[in-house]
Amino acid sequence: MSMPAKISTISAASKYNRIAPIYELLDLPLEIFFFRKWRKEALSGLSGRVLEIGVGSGRNLKYYPDGCSVTGIDASEGMLEKAREKAGKMKNVNLLLMDAEHLEFPDSSFDYVVTTFVLCTIPDPVKALKEMRRVLKPSGELIALEHMHSNSPIIDLFEHLIDPFLSFLLGDHTTRHTARNIEEAGFKIKEAKKLAFKDVFRKIRAKP
Repeated sequence: MSMPAKISTISAASKYNRIAPIYELLDLPLEIFFFRKWRKEALSGLSGRVLEIGVGSGRNLKYYPDGCSVTGIDASEGMLEKAREKAGKMKNVNLLLMDAEHLEFPDSSFDYVVTTFVLCTIPDPVKALKEMRRVLKPSGELIALEHMHSNSPIIDLFEHLIDPFLSFLLGDHTTRHTARNIEEAGFKIKEAKKLAFKDVFRKIRAKP
């Protein structure tokens, strides 16, 4: 049963390996007008051991406080190369090639797990979220900035129209019920803040 998921993970990684050189151009307007301020607000208060799932090109790295020990993982070596360039001489950052559905860390290893616009691309998000819950300390917290299925009929229609194209190009699914997936994985949502485009972009804080 694990083989199809593994193949899907490899397929998703290969897509990001191909687009890594131009990845940051694809959503540059959103990054400039929205994402940057959301990242800064969500990450500025963190401390202790932090695991970032899908670190990608490393856009979050500059927003972590110096007191954080950050481990960033990604399934795409091409994206990790970009992240390593941004990490430079940051001594508090460790970047690893790893599948989010099979985290290679002991139970209760981290104070925070962070995801930003990645739960839409992981082939089996609930499985990955269960792994995130496993490696979080009982007192830890999941911080998620994500786009997800909207309850607005008009936006829902648009999401279903563009989903096949984004899925093919980026492995990005616009119709996922991410808040529900987080709860299904065993988390209790403490905050669900709507950020933009009604309820498409949201910040979620959740406890194991």
